[in-house]
Amino acid sequence: MSNDLPFILSPSHKEDILGFSLTVGDSFTCCDEIIDYVSKGSKSWLACFNPHSYVVSISDRTFSEALHHANFLVPDGIGVVIASRILKGQIADRVTGSHIFHGLSYRMNVAGGFKVFFLGATEETLTTIRARMANDYPNIQVAGSYSPPFKASYTREELNDMINAVNVASPDILWVGMTAPKQEKWIYQNFNELNFKFAAGIGAVFDFYAGNVKRSHPVFQRLGLEWLPRLLQQPRRLWKRTFISAPIFINRVLRQRFKN
Repeated sequence: MSNDLPFILSPSHKEDILGFSLTVGDSFTCCDEIIDYVSKGSKSWLACFNPHSYVVSISDRTFSEALHHANFLVPDGIGVVIASRILKGQIADRVTGSHIFHGLSYRMNVAGGFKVFFLGATEETLTTIRARMANDYPNIQVAGSYSPPFKASYTREELNDMINAVNVASPDILWVGMTAPKQEKWIYQNFNELNFKFAAGIGAVFDFYAGNVKRSHPVFQRLGLEWLPRLLQQPRRLWKRTFISAPIFINRVLRQRFKN
């Protein structure tokens, strides 16, 4: 992994939380700034930051590097909003992968002429996504999609197949849905080899949009309790995030607050 990667663009407003530089601003501001970057031909990428991703980054050096190098690191999780309040910061709202996906799709559909690529999930899910995109955002061209093998790591040949599929399509936006931390590390490690203008690891959004997993009711979202229905739907997958990662994260935030 080269240390001279061209990660030179960054949003104008940042806030430090536990050593990570988070994007400050609501989802509307963030999407407007991303579209501005894309329209200018600048290359950038986005990762979502939440208490669980922070805890994973403690023991996963590559994931930590990826989060530090993302041009947009958005506060995805009510725990991050609470952390900002504890630290007397300015982050007032969550900015989720769903916010970014639908916000950018709306803007691209209005403007027209944009191409997107979906990397991740199953062929069945990708087929559903393509059909929905044609109906919801008819002015966006789905230039391609690719379902990678479901495994922890990829061979060089598998990586080349994935990279080639993206580069042949040459999308404006590359949506990556391989779950964290794999998706963020994949974008980070292959950034220079990929031909796109903006990429984002949006994980569960693929399943939300395809209807495989039902997103929490808007009332829960507004109250910062979106995690609760999801925990009840997928307890075996999400219990660690709630009962282990969240307390560790808040403990570290309180230590930073009192240290400051």
